[in-house]
Amino acid sequence: MQWIVIASLLTVVAGPLLWGAVGVLRSRGAAASLSPRSEWSWRPTLHSTALYAFSFSLIFFIQELFLVVPKALTPGLRPTLFHNNHHWDGDNPLAHLFQGTGALAILLVAIACTVWLKLRPPRGMGWRLFAIWMAFHGYFQSLPQIVVGSVVPQNDVGMAFDYLQLGAGTKFALGLMALPLIAALAIGFARPLLALAPQAGDIATPGRRSGFIFRIATLPALLALPLIIAMRVPGSLDQVAIVPVAEFVIGVWWLQAAAWSTASARPAGIAPARSLAVPMAAVIAQLLIFQLVLRPGIAFF
Repeated sequence: MQWIVIASLLTVVAGPLLWGAVGVLRSRGAAASLSPRSEWSWRPTLHSTALYAFSFSLIFFIQELFLVVPKALTPGLRPTLFHNNHHWDGDNPLAHLFQGTGALAILLVAIACTVWLKLRPPRGMGWRLFAIWMAFHGYFQSLPQIVVGSVVPQNDVGMAFDYLQLGAGTKFALGLMALPLIAALAIGFARPLLALAPQAGDIATPGRRSGFIFRIATLPALLALPLIIAMRVPGSLDQVAIVPVAEFVIGVWWLQAAAWSTASARPAGIAPARSLAVPMAAVIAQLLIFQLVLRPGIAFF
């Protein structure tokens, strides 16, 4: 267990700090770009904020739904879906296996959104951000569970590992394999986000790339946290705040730290976001559904 903890701290804390420090030094030494850049507008930042919050909660809902549905189809289990969790009554050994189906489902959603971005990327800012954040949340709500599940049997994925009778060495290997994948994926999201820049001058230097990622991703993720938590209250700390905060620390920090080094990114000519009405309406509708429909619980039996 201690080796997984050490490797996790090196990956999640030390890695981004060191890489970001290199970026600061490179930014100071880089020649100033003569390329013009756009004036900063709050509109893309707020657009990204709304879609970050909406996508986070949608991915979480998909995870919980696919934790509940397999149990609902299993004799002896009576699951109930809530806005920030689920539980079940009854007993069946398969319940422990089905604790891993939620993470698997959102991982598949993340892969599907990645393929969408690669093969038929949306041309509008709104849909492009939606696809990016759906993939981001799918990866960073699923893969860290492998790391935690490799050392914590009570974790959802840990229960599935135990049902499959995976040995300590196998679980340790899976946890170690997930860590560099988490870092690589976080770094990889810099490219599609930088492609949202209005013009090449906005991302022409290491400093400008870091600044653009801060405006389009890091600041929106911070601003989205209260919206995400509002959808998840009331509940215990692990149900309400730990997951969104941990995902920010694990994914967004690496993304921000590595933005400066993505020198090959180019603007994709994305149509700018025209209105905040649609994403904000989606977040409000989602909040109402979570609090009025899911919070009391939906019985799947």
